[in-house]
Amino acid sequence: MRIAIIANGEWDSVWGRTKLREEKFDLLICADGGANLALAAGIVPDVLIGDLDSATQDTISKCEENKVRIIKYPSEKDETDLELAVNYAHSYMKGQPEKEILLYAAGGKRLDHLLGNIAIMLGSAQKGLKFIMVDKDYRAWVMLPGRDTIAGAKGQSLSIIPLSEKAEVNTHGLYYELNNLVLWQNSTRGISNVFEQTEIKLEVLQGCVLIIMQSF
Repeated sequence: MRIAIIANGEWDSVWGRTKLREEKFDLLICADGGANLALAAGIVPDVLIGDLDSATQDTISKCEENKVRIIKYPSEKDETDLELAVNYAHSYMKGQPEKEILLYAAGGKRLDHLLGNIAIMLGSAQKGLKFIMVDKDYRAWVMLPGRDTIAGAKGQSLSIIPLSEKAEVNTHGLYYELNNLVLWQNSTRGISNVFEQTEIKLEVLQGCVLIIMQSF
């Protein structure tokens, strides 16, 4: 099962409308002001969730008219609106053998929210969900110990950033190969590597890393 979530960050409406029509998903959730972005792009969500301090009254009215499920929380709460949306997605996908979340409009001017969003991605990965942050300029996801084959294009940029204190990584197919190399959290060693072929193999032996793959 695949669920798309639109947060309330930076969003290119033309790109977003095209991308969401290309991607196939089973449910579209908007985290509060993400509904403003969705409706402006001509997209009606299935669920609107949050304290609704960012969604305009016009947006809320249009959601009501279109029978969108609206779940309102108090403004004083322990979770961000995005975390509420992700928690809803987790519950919705419970029992499904394959689970994937695509997150849109998660970047922007709020560094605290961006870092919080990465923390949410990490938590989802630890629960066994595939969680990809999708932007016009990049895709990002968290990888725990294990192996993966990543498709790309020769010359495409890819960064491997440790989220744990250290992460041991092995790669095949990058310009700067990492052969059982330990990446440290306080170092930039894994930033701006490059595809040498159309797919690479990546293995995380210990720790956890954030993969950021630039659009090409």
